[in-house]
Amino acid sequence: MEFKHIPVMLEECLEGLNIKKDGIYVDGTMGGAGHSIEIAKRISNKGLLIGIDRDEEAISVARERLSKFENVKFIYDNHDNIKEILSNLEIPKVDGILLDLGVSSYQLDERNRGFSYLGENELDMRMDKNQVLTAKEVINTYKEQKLAEIIFEYGEEKFSRAIAKRICEYRREKNIEKTSELVKIIEEVVPYKKNEGHPAKRTFQAIRIEVNNEIEPLYNTVLNSIECLNPKGRLCIITFHSLEDRAVKKAFIEGAGKCTCPPGLPYCMCGAKSKGNIITKKPILPTEKEMINNSRSKSAKLRIFEKI
Repeated sequence: MEFKHIPVMLEECLEGLNIKKDGIYVDGTMGGAGHSIEIAKRISNKGLLIGIDRDEEAISVARERLSKFENVKFIYDNHDNIKEILSNLEIPKVDGILLDLGVSSYQLDERNRGFSYLGENELDMRMDKNQVLTAKEVINTYKEQKLAEIIFEYGEEKFSRAIAKRICEYRREKNIEKTSELVKIIEEVVPYKKNEGHPAKRTFQAIRIEVNNEIEPLYNTVLNSIECLNPKGRLCIITFHSLEDRAVKKAFIEGAGKCTCPPGLPYCMCGAKSKGNIITKKPILPTEKEMINNSRSKSAKLRIFEKI
């Protein structure tokens, strides 16, 4: 299958990174290399692009698409490990980092990965095929309360308890093996509303986030990324739902040195120190034209931080 990829807010990201010709840049979510190709075009042979992805198929495609560039290193790993990755490469600091969070268009379209609620495929949802936890294990082994919590928190699904209860009732008879089985269960308890999309959309998102541990480490990943920047280095992060965006916003505020002292003190007692500035006081949103041409961009938000 062709690895289709339309980079979200490409020009905004390139402008946000403020690319220097001889700089070192990290694409922490390389995917189909849409952003990476344009970054590589803008740096010299003295510069360096480090592309990271936890999907081996994405790394393979990126290698092919970036084969004409000599200044690219490909790393099969998780961007959450950015400090260790740069340490292993003996690179103390970089000039820019881009994180395009969430699932790629290819992963959604590649039905046998189980990310999509369309079709009949194995309940997998792993971005890294070598990890152990799968969607099948989550659906068939998690207790009802935990399932309900995940679906509510990660999917913002108001029918989370009913869905979790029905899942547990179903699996008493047999294991839930296919995406189509899970979709059928969800459709039994979630009413279809045209303006809210497919009834299974939010639950599938929640299970995917749980399988790939997308939210829990994000706050620290943002702070670690800031630590890895040179002075004037930029961190650009694209989020696709509110949980991601809240974690990024909170980490940016922490990085900017928010004072936590009680109001009324004559001077700061908490020792808050600024590591940089938030460039985007409000997140950058895709243009109307982009949202029409690339439906994946509709929920995207771009936030930018600059190291001092």
